[in-house]
Amino acid sequence: MVSELIRSLKPGVFVLVCLLAAPAQAATVLVMGDSLSTAYGLSDPDQGWVSLLEERLSENRHSVINASISGETTRGGQQRLPGLLDRYQPDYVILELGGNDGLQGQNIPDIRSRLQDMIDQSQDAGADVILLGIRIPPNYGPRYTEPFFNMFGELAESNQLDYFLPFMLDSVAENPDLMQGDGIHPRAEAQPRILDNVWSILPGELKN
Repeated sequence: MVSELIRSLKPGVFVLVCLLAAPAQAATVLVMGDSLSTAYGLSDPDQGWVSLLEERLSENRHSVINASISGETTRGGQQRLPGLLDRYQPDYVILELGGNDGLQGQNIPDIRSRLQDMIDQSQDAGADVILLGIRIPPNYGPRYTEPFFNMFGELAESNQLDYFLPFMLDSVAENPDLMQGDGIHPRAEAQPRILDNVWSILPGELKN
């Protein structure tokens, strides 16, 4: 019966049906992050949100390359990114950097300039950028912490980024039970929440 139905379709309709039934093309996601993306302080690296993301995306044949390094700054990421783009040719770049720059009290315009360069590099290579924002501890003072936090939103707006998460540790950082003793790195119990935060702004292509 199915074969008779297919034969009855006009050629153009048959092609449309085939296209609609075809599975989405597998995508490659490159994660450029720091210790927040390396499962820092966790007993099992597979507990980290990036590993959880990789597991979830693998169900739809998408792949994740975690190029994050603990202690990484935007300067290091900027230097490493060209080689990674050339090697993996990702469809998406998740950019989770800047936190260590902020903890070092670096000049915010310089941090922004390096993030902008990484956005430009990624887009020039044909990848869509997924930008994850971060806050630094309030003891740095509002004259620094607020412009630092706002920097990510300004980058998202000026570059018209479709995928932007203002604060990746939302509902996590304010809960001491979910944070390690240093008050900076999340516990294993927090990693699924971080993934949920990131998942909420991912493109539909990756969710299907």
